[in-house]
Amino acid sequence: MHLFDIPPLGPDGPGGKPTGHGSDPELTQVAEYLRELDPDGRRIAEALRRTFDMLLDGQHTGRYRWDELYKTEKTHFGTLVEINLQREFDFAGGDDLDYLICGIEVDCKYSQKLGAWMLPLEAVGRLCLGLWASDTESRWSAGLFRATEGLLNKGGNRDSKRTLSEKGRQSVQWLFSEAQLPENALLHMPARDVAAVFAHRHGTTRVDELFRRAQGRLVRRAVVATVAQQEDYMKRVRGNGGARSNLRPEGIIILGHFSAHREIAAQLGLPEPGPGEFVSARVVRTVGQRGGTPIDGTHWKLASSNDPVEPAPRLPKV
Repeated sequence: MHLFDIPPLGPDGPGGKPTGHGSDPELTQVAEYLRELDPDGRRIAEALRRTFDMLLDGQHTGRYRWDELYKTEKTHFGTLVEINLQREFDFAGGDDLDYLICGIEVDCKYSQKLGAWMLPLEAVGRLCLGLWASDTESRWSAGLFRATEGLLNKGGNRDSKRTLSEKGRQSVQWLFSEAQLPENALLHMPARDVAAVFAHRHGTTRVDELFRRAQGRLVRRAVVATVAQQEDYMKRVRGNGGARSNLRPEGIIILGHFSAHREIAAQLGLPEPGPGEFVSARVVRTVGQRGGTPIDGTHWKLASSNDPVEPAPRLPKV
């Protein structure tokens, strides 16, 4: 299944589009507008991914796990999500709430626990966009609801913020539920492989080890920055002294988002890198120079553990 092929869910069933049944025309209008802006959820997912990467700041800290963040940083996640979504969609700011969408005020709320959004007094009776994401699970959800009195728990915290009741959580009109978040490769590699990557002293050799051990997996630019921990981290991927040239004697190629590279990835059966993504793999020549994928004047296939190591082909210039 493709990264963004998971159908949105709603009270009306799998793939259900929030209709409101005419009971809340403002919610219906905002839901339809957001679905027009982002039919497959790709833009929201990327904004959430950027937020995780901004907070982790792996380039300067080497962090890649949520539990490595300070408590204050975790609290700040919701504010950054609000900002990144506003930048992504160019939402106008509301007078009382975060956004003005279709002329309707909408509050943006994020919670580390699905449905546990903390709602201020000014949001009562108003539309809210509730978000949840887990970097560990690589999943996210987004839904719309109206925070009416009958759907809120009684009382509140010291700031008089309240949460949705069970009935309130059931009222959420999901735009996307349990959709796939672009992966942080370091969270999904075996622990021994991650340890081997960070065991190296120098950024260049850490990046080499990353692409040696993360073969067949999409690696985002933020992961390269986390591993390199250098300002010029992209130089550690390229040829002329980077991982592409360093790993070539081992038969390993590193493909980027360029069209020629994506075509090679598709023919080899690898994930196709998008902007800011890479995928590595060890390849060998095909027997008799027939079949396989044409690269650098000959034909290649993915290597198995039984195939001998031979230098990888030179990739097309881009």
